[in-house]
Amino acid sequence: MTGEGGRRLRPPNNTLDRRAIGWWRLRWLLLTVAPVGVLVLLGALITPARTWLLVPAVVLAVLGLACTALIPMWSFRVHRWEVTDEAVYVRTGFFWQKWRIAPMSRIQTVDTVRGPLEQLFKLSTVTVTTASSKGAVRIAGLDHELAAGLAEQLTHITQATPGDAT
Repeated sequence: MTGEGGRRLRPPNNTLDRRAIGWWRLRWLLLTVAPVGVLVLLGALITPARTWLLVPAVVLAVLGLACTALIPMWSFRVHRWEVTDEAVYVRTGFFWQKWRIAPMSRIQTVDTVRGPLEQLFKLSTVTVTTASSKGAVRIAGLDHELAAGLAEQLTHITQATPGDAT
């Protein structure tokens, strides 16, 4: 990718907080347990369909546990973010990597969000809303104190940055 003035953009420097791995694992585990639990319960209650319900339950459990173990580590290795005086840079995704760059002059709002599971892991998500039709830039999996400081830093930088007339 080439940036302003023909400079080549480098990958963002910052990783997420390592606790994001546990947060993602818990999310995968909950997404696995819910359908597996329903299938097992139905298999226990509906005797004629027991095999047809328990076999998919086992398959889903194995796949879900594999995803729970592997995907969070893989995601942690590829998710990166960085804030400079010019822009917010975020790289996400492991199969389809997506780079989002939000120039400071285009930032409209900065929010921090802490869902129940994020609170459990003392994490936050910083959402940077821009004038882009692609939607907000999100940095999920930050330490909640770092996220609060980042929101404050972005607010100060964007207040000092002239707006983009384009």
